Amino acid sequence: MTDAARTQDIVLVVDDSPETLGFLTSAMEEAGVTVLVARSGEAALGIADKITPDIILMDAVMPGLDGFETCRRLKEVPAVAHVPVIFMTGLTETEHVVHALESGGVDYLTKPINLDELRARIRVHLANARTAQSARVALDAAGRHLMAVSSSGEVHWSTPQASRLLNATEPGGGATARVSQRVGNWMAGHGGVGIRSGESFALEPGSQQSLQLIWLGTIGQDEHLFRLIVPSGENQDDVLRQHFALTQRESEVLLWIARGKSNRDIGEILGLSPRTVNKHLEQVYAKLGVENRASAAIKATHVLQSPLEM
Repeated sequence: MTDAARTQDIVLVVDDSPETLGFLTSAMEEAGVTVLVARSGEAALGIADKITPDIILMDAVMPGLDGFETCRRLKEVPAVAHVPVIFMTGLTETEHVVHALESGGVDYLTKPINLDELRARIRVHLANARTAQSARVALDAAGRHLMAVSSSGEVHWSTPQASRLLNATEPGGGATARVSQRVGNWMAGHGGVGIRSGESFALEPGSQQSLQLIWLGTIGQDEHLFRLIVPSGENQDDVLRQHFALTQRESEVLLWIARGKSNRDIGEILGLSPRTVNKHLEQVYAKLGVENRASAAIKATHVLQSPLEM
């Protein structure tokens, strides 16, 4: 790791011992790493709610929320779910090591901490996390509505595209919980074996308007990749993009215009400013040869409802 790269790294150290915090803070800062400290699990959750660290060093045994429970709660927060957690513990029995890994940790170190070993493990896990995150960003840039889910239904990660689609379906966040339950039930019905790539099921069985989940395969240990598609049987923004030669963003804006959303609503759904939505909309008007949103919505609806385009 170069000095330039190190200055960009943020490490959150969670430990109730002032001595350990001071020791690790000094060592990390000497290596050019920005250090955030938390003396309790509750404090760590509060920090993670405001700042996303690159890696977390977690003491296993703390009063109140212990490290295991803190890690589990951090993994439920979308913004930090991908952040690797390395446990620091004086507990060396196998059951404690297993507990750390089952809680969401990627590694563990026994106390007293060997600094050279700690730095080496941080470098490895930072590199792995960045590779995985880059892949997810690339998938989102390609317009992929993908998510990785465990066989029990726990959502490991999802591309921002998939998250926006779920939030648009149910803004309160309940759609993700329903995905977890539905995937868990579906996987249990298959016994975890015998699933063929391309098999699909509805998020809401019996509803023709329900989102569909397509199983694409296993990409890691107990990590199954699914693609979300809209009720039409394929992503409607893909249809609009191909038909009108739009960019990914332009097709998304047009789709929500066709669904009657205001510019402000579209900005919130897609994570864009109203000004950016307006700029995309200007390009949409030009490419569709229309002058207003009503005409654009009519054209988009006609294409989406045409059997020749589906």
